[in-house]
Amino acid sequence: MSAPKVPPEETPEVEGSTASAHPERPDGGMWEHPWVFLVLIALGAVMVAAFFIVRIAGW
Repeated sequence: MSAPKVPPEETPEVEGSTASAHPERPDGGMWEHPWVFLVLIALGAVMVAAFFIVRIAGW
């Protein structure tokens, strides 16, 4: 006799499964995208350099 049919909305029972669950990776928080901070630092450096270039040029 075959196994009873399970509706698509339900998960069938799993017996004897030896597969372990994958550990969920922790959220990296603000360090998840370090390039954002790199862009902000680079943009700030360019703005400070532009200020001094404009001052030296006499504008």
